[in-house]
Amino acid sequence: MQLNQNDLSLARSSGLLYLIIIICGIGAEVALRGPLIDLSSASETAAAIRNAGMTLPLAIVSDVIMALADAALAITLFLLFRSVAPGLALAAMIFRLIQSALIAANLLNMQIAWLLITGGQDSAGLGGPDAEALALAYLNLHAHGYDLGLIFFAINSFMTGLLIWKSGMFPKIIGVGIIAAGAVYLVGSTLRFLAPEMFALFAPAYGLPVLTELAFCLSLLFSGWIWRRRQIFAAA
Repeated sequence: MQLNQNDLSLARSSGLLYLIIIICGIGAEVALRGPLIDLSSASETAAAIRNAGMTLPLAIVSDVIMALADAALAITLFLLFRSVAPGLALAAMIFRLIQSALIAANLLNMQIAWLLITGGQDSAGLGGPDAEALALAYLNLHAHGYDLGLIFFAINSFMTGLLIWKSGMFPKIIGVGIIAAGAVYLVGSTLRFLAPEMFALFAPAYGLPVLTELAFCLSLLFSGWIWRRRQIFAAA
């Protein structure tokens, strides 16, 4: 498929949005939110959140930025791939937008946990331990809500991987990788809801989506260079 200047601009914009998503998403989970939460101990979680100051609110802000970038990316990828398969590109955009909406709305669970732990929410009817236990339940609900969103993202990944494969814009291996990432998301989310005791064992598999999505991100950012190199090799 021949890429024009508009396609290259869309690809680079998509790559920049993808980079924001990766930085904010991993940053919120690994650097900000994750170290504070121990789902086996409400008191330790509450103490960690209090001692960390504004770390949890920063995680919420980071996730909001991620959700906004994700919604924008859904649109730019639709515009990029609609000439390849209009119906499939539209379906992929819809599923990604549903995921973005779910993740954004799900942040309210984290916000109410923050309010309960820091006293921003009136909990006069609850003792300290009870308020902390309720806050931990909301944090657990946030984790489940995130994985609910990833079910829709898994379907989007299957479609996006197929679009990459069919388009010829990027190496086909990236399309295969995105499809495989979708399978990881789908299995992981299913385990979260149906077999939570196995979720921790499966968690290392999420390294695959990180690598494949980073590869797709870089391919988008450097799409012009990649396309020129492919033309040179084709002409040789």
